[in-house]
Amino acid sequence: MRIGIDLGGTTIQVGRVDNGTLREVHSGSTPASEPKETVLKKIFELVDRLPAEEADSIGAGVPSMVDVKAGIVYDVQNIPSWTEVALKECIEARYGVPAYVHNDANCFALAEHRFGSGQGQSPMVGMTVGTGFAGGIVVDGTLLSGQNCGAGEFGTVPYRSSIYEHYCSGQFFERRHDTTAKRAHERARNGEEEAMAMFDAFGTHLGRAVQLILYTVDPSHIVMGGSVRHAYPFFKKAMWREIETFEFPRSLDTLTFERSTLDHAGILGAATLGLQPESLP
Repeated sequence: MRIGIDLGGTTIQVGRVDNGTLREVHSGSTPASEPKETVLKKIFELVDRLPAEEADSIGAGVPSMVDVKAGIVYDVQNIPSWTEVALKECIEARYGVPAYVHNDANCFALAEHRFGSGQGQSPMVGMTVGTGFAGGIVVDGTLLSGQNCGAGEFGTVPYRSSIYEHYCSGQFFERRHDTTAKRAHERARNGEEEAMAMFDAFGTHLGRAVQLILYTVDPSHIVMGGSVRHAYPFFKKAMWREIETFEFPRSLDTLTFERSTLDHAGILGAATLGLQPESLP
């Protein structure tokens, strides 16, 4: 049995995974504005609800840069107090089992490669489109982390007046239209033309981001996760209209693209870190 932790700026989720099946999940609000010890205490409170004493390992996915070997996380998004936390050391000291720490988008990609539509695919990119925009890359079954766990951070690449993340995530609706992706989705489903125009523009930006992924990784498969993926029918046409202008048509001929259907992929991926430590740099 292995435990996975999915730490977010608003929610912490933990679960136990037995033979690739998620058996139990607990979640709670992240005390993001509190000291780092308070956040850590909340994580432990949730893990303590599981039979942690039976775990073979514990993995954690965090929205930040990570020193994967040392298990230290830096500058966690939306948790100001977590500028530097030795998370691996803290987990191992409390539970006495091996701990693994990685970026949350990488955990998503790993989950898709092991349990989802990315099985057997290489290179494969797990693309998260939600509060932020990022990705994880799996090549020949191995998670590509990069020197500083920065591989796949497509959202921070400069684009227009800022970065891709501001145009290819829920931030696009907040920054450009003073609404949320969820609310825009509701309005689009009600047939409101203004909302549908928002998604048309969003799809164009996301299509350009997919082109960036194609140029840099040339994957055989891309799987899209994150909350905004649920609105895919409203931005699919614009996204593909842009993707189809890609310079190398053969890459499109061999590409498959799907939306994630996994539940709690972040937990599954974090738990999977303990299954293949050889993939860590």
